[in-house]
Amino acid sequence: MADIKFEIKEIIGVLAESPKGWKKELNLVSWNDKTPKYDLREWSPDHTKMGKGVTLTKEELEKLKEILTGINF
Repeated sequence: MADIKFEIKEIIGVLAESPKGWKKELNLVSWNDKTPKYDLREWSPDHTKMGKGVTLTKEELEKLKEILTGINF
């Protein structure tokens, strides 16, 4: 399997942290030198390992914000 190159451009926020120190974060990430996208996933404390996640464009994130705003929690 080919290596995936990534660069975290900005850590936007942490949603949760596990007892082992892994954090579920919303970040702006450039994957394989491409335009950065918004990314939600778990990261190891040193950001060298990651879990499965979701990557969103700005437009998709705006739509998600709109949907979440409409939810009555």
